[in-house]
Amino acid sequence: MAKKPFALRVEEDLMKDIERWAKDEFRSVNGQIEWMLNNQLKQSRRRSKK
Repeated sequence: MAKKPFALRVEEDLMKDIERWAKDEFRSVNGQIEWMLNNQLKQSRRRSKK
């Protein structure tokens, strides 16, 4: 699956929280954000079928 790069602007405190969570889960920050987005899409049943 190809990944499309994009810029994301978030508050500094939010970014620090995501960085801490990613470290706790042994993920990169990018991987953590991707996991968070996928998880939320699945929970809301908005994830497209492949």
